[in-house]
Amino acid sequence: TIRIGPSLPGLGKTVYVKVGDKLNQGAPLFLIDDRELNAELLIKEAGQIKARAGIDEAQAMQEDARSQYGLVRNATNSRAVSVDEVQKRRYAELLAQAKLESAKAALVVAEAELKATRVTIDRLTVRSPLVGEVMQVNIRPGEYAQAGVLSTPLIMLGNLDLLYVRVDIDENDAWRFKSETRAVASMRGNRDLKTDLQFERVEPFVTGKKSLTGSSTERVDTRVLQVLYSFPRSKLPAYVGQQMDVFIETPDILNPGTAAGGRP
Repeated sequence: TIRIGPSLPGLGKTVYVKVGDKLNQGAPLFLIDDRELNAELLIKEAGQIKARAGIDEAQAMQEDARSQYGLVRNATNSRAVSVDEVQKRRYAELLAQAKLESAKAALVVAEAELKATRVTIDRLTVRSPLVGEVMQVNIRPGEYAQAGVLSTPLIMLGNLDLLYVRVDIDENDAWRFKSETRAVASMRGNRDLKTDLQFERVEPFVTGKKSLTGSSTERVDTRVLQVLYSFPRSKLPAYVGQQMDVFIETPDILNPGTAAGGRP
C-alpha cells in the first residue's frame, strides 16, 4: 500500500477519485488550492514580457551608441572632434553593450522564475505514483491537507492484482523454515477457505513482533523472522489488512545419530 500526501500544504480544492477507482500512473488524485500561485503566475508572465522589452530597448541603445561612436572613431582632425568626445562615445557603446547583456540575463531570470512557479502549481495536483486501486479517501474539498507523514493518509493506493502475506515466524522456529517447502494460508473464521502461497523473499533481519491489538500496555517480548508470500486476488475473498493463519511445511529432520539405512 502507498500512503499519499501532498508535498505542499493547503486547502483541498478538488478530489478527483473515489474508493475503488482503478488508476494509471500519473492520474490526478486531488488538487490543493492554487489561486494564490495562479495570481503569482500572472505576475511572472508580466515580468517575462517586461524582460523581453528590456532587451529590445537595450539593443536599440546599443545600435545608437555604436553608430555615434562610428562617426568619430576614424576622425583624424582633432579640431573637428576632440579626443575626449571620442572616448566618451566609445565608453557609451561599451555601456550599451553591458546593458544589453544585463537585459538578457534579466530575461533568463524571469523565465526561470516563471518556470519555477509553473512547477510549484503542478505540484499542487497530487498524482498517482503507480498503476493501482484507490483503497481509502480521507480528504474532502475545503479540508486542510497537511504535508509530511500523517497517521491517517489522505489517500491510500495499492495494486491488488497480487496480494502479499507477511508471515511472522517465531525466532525459536526460524531454523526450521525452508523457502522451497509448501505454504498454505487460510482465512480466519473459515479454515476451509485456503490457498497455496508463492514464496517471494525472506527479510533476514529478525525484528520484534508487531502488536496488532492496539493496546498501548501490551508487552512485546517475541522476536520474529518475517517471510513474504503472495497469492492471486482471485483465489480468496481476502482484503488488505486482514490477518491469516499460515501453515508452512517443514522437511523431515533425521536423528543426527542415525546411520544410513537406519530408522529415523
